[in-house]
Amino acid sequence: MDKRQKIIDVATRLFATHGFEKTPISLICEEAEVSKGLIFHHFKNKDDLLREVFVHITSIIEEADHQDANVAVNDIRMASLIDSIFDGMMKPQHRKMYQFNFSVMVHPTTRAIVVDLIEERYHGLQMSTEAVFRALGYENPALITKMFIAEIDGIAMNYLLNDDFPINEIKQEFAKKYC
Repeated sequence: MDKRQKIIDVATRLFATHGFEKTPISLICEEAEVSKGLIFHHFKNKDDLLREVFVHITSIIEEADHQDANVAVNDIRMASLIDSIFDGMMKPQHRKMYQFNFSVMVHPTTRAIVVDLIEERYHGLQMSTEAVFRALGYENPALITKMFIAEIDGIAMNYLLNDDFPINEIKQEFAKKYC
């Protein structure tokens, strides 16, 4: 792994554990075993590093969502899409990362730094999910997709904020609704 990627990985972990504003660059340097100069060689400032961390998190989320992209377009594809979304969300090693991701998107300061990346991610998710609903013959697939994504966001938020959230039962009911 190159130094730039190591900095991103360490920053992702530390931001997820301590939060963006409470993670000093010096701690990232210490954990990544790099100098401040090297961090600022790769990133203009801490905000730029946050943007790269957000891109990194997006790639992890998209990797989970695209695992089943080649499945035939039918009810199996919808079930696979739902499985990949929930499976990615439920990975224990991703929980803190997803909590941080949620925090970045709702906190005004960090949201302002990555607002264009949030919109880009949402647009990609909207288009790929809408294609599934369209292929399945849903009436008004754009609107159904917005509802689907809003439900997923609500489920994710509750799961991330409540340790006793019945995620497996929710997944089963969600799958019944859409499959």
